[in-house]
Amino acid sequence: MRRVLSTLAVTGCLLTAFPVMTWGQTLPGLTLFSGVKSENQLPFRLDFGGQTNSTDRYILRIPAQKMKLAVAQFAVTYPNYYKGSFDTKNIAVKVKGKKVPLAEVKWNKEGRVLEIFPQEPVPAGSKVELVLSNVQNPSFGGVYYFNCQILSPGDVPLLRYLGTWILSIS
Repeated sequence: MRRVLSTLAVTGCLLTAFPVMTWGQTLPGLTLFSGVKSENQLPFRLDFGGQTNSTDRYILRIPAQKMKLAVAQFAVTYPNYYKGSFDTKNIAVKVKGKKVPLAEVKWNKEGRVLEIFPQEPVPAGSKVELVLSNVQNPSFGGVYYFNCQILSPGDVPLLRYLGTWILSIS
């Protein structure tokens, strides 16, 4: 009886370890020493595993409780050592799960910022996803801090920090 239970326990661990490892590579997981306070860390998902030198889809999420103001512009900044590329024609904004029309998407390579302008301001208190499709991951793995800044309609034209996505490319 002991052998049967031992075998079942080992088999159960082996069968469930693979899906856990697969999901663990695409979701943020636990970050211990990032320099970013936990309340400023934003959730994300890398649909194709975050592998170097490959095409990926980044789903950068902004929880509803972080959206305290309406948003007329999203600005995503990234570090100078991130050598990936973005396809500005394949960027979408989803509000409460539905795509919203975009007026413009600009990628300033020198300034390392991706600017996304919805046609209509995104309402405060909305759950938002910035979907970056057809992203070419960098050829070197590492941890990349993508910062989210917003511009509210009618506000002083200064971007406000909303949070940071801590992406890991391996």
